[in-house]
Amino acid sequence: MKDAKSQMSKGPGPGKQGGLNAEIQSRIGHQLRAMYDDVVRQGVPDRFADLIRKLDSPEGGGHHTAKTDGRE
Repeated sequence: MKDAKSQMSKGPGPGKQGGLNAEIQSRIGHQLRAMYDDVVRQGVPDRFADLIRKLDSPEGGGHHTAKTDGRE
């Protein structure tokens, strides 16, 4: 068990390249962009937009109106 851990922690051996090749990096980047674009297209839910408007309003002022139990 110790031998397997020590071999894994040493990283790639001599002559071996670590990391991902350019093709794999490109594929991952493309998939991440597609997922991110989908999330951006969804927009901000109405309840979040309302909450942000309330916090930005002068009477919101960032003060807490709800009672707390003393923990933050």
